[in-house]
Amino acid sequence: MRRPSSDDLFFVSPKRREKPAPHGFVLDALASLEPITRPMFGCLAVYVEEKIVLILRDKPSPEADNGVWIATIEEHHASLLNEFPSMRSISVLGSGVTGWQVLPANAPDFEEAALHACALIRAGDPRIGKIPGQRRGKKPGVQQEEAKATPKRSARASMPTAKKTSKSAPATARRRAPKSR
Repeated sequence: MRRPSSDDLFFVSPKRREKPAPHGFVLDALASLEPITRPMFGCLAVYVEEKIVLILRDKPSPEADNGVWIATIEEHHASLLNEFPSMRSISVLGSGVTGWQVLPANAPDFEEAALHACALIRAGDPRIGKIPGQRRGKKPGVQQEEAKATPKRSARASMPTAKKTSKSAPATARRRAPKSR
């Protein structure tokens, strides 16, 4: 029998190996903010404090959506488009205008634009970043007022309760007899 080599003992399957971060220069540019990254949809989500600010994407298909996805809202698109002329909506998210926008990796100014987005994030630009879990409705003011007026239900309140027996039944009828073996 052949003795296993050290390469055999420490083999890591290709699927289990960590992939390098797509567009790693973006993480380098945000390093002073100590960003946290998490895998998301086969991409890499970038968080600064409580906000998701970017998603870094480099996948084989569709290539048109590869690049740096910017977390923003529709109200900021026009002003961001002035700073990022190649910015557009993301096709894999649907056909309409989406809150997320992409700086496409195939744009001639991609690296420059991505670094400028990082500079805006470092400066605390309010147009970039979303707190996960927050949804914006058509009328944010009304939605926020309704949320304040509606008491929050605890997790326990939404759980089904056990069926109660009637109080008139004798105590012995309410208990289960042990199963005989």
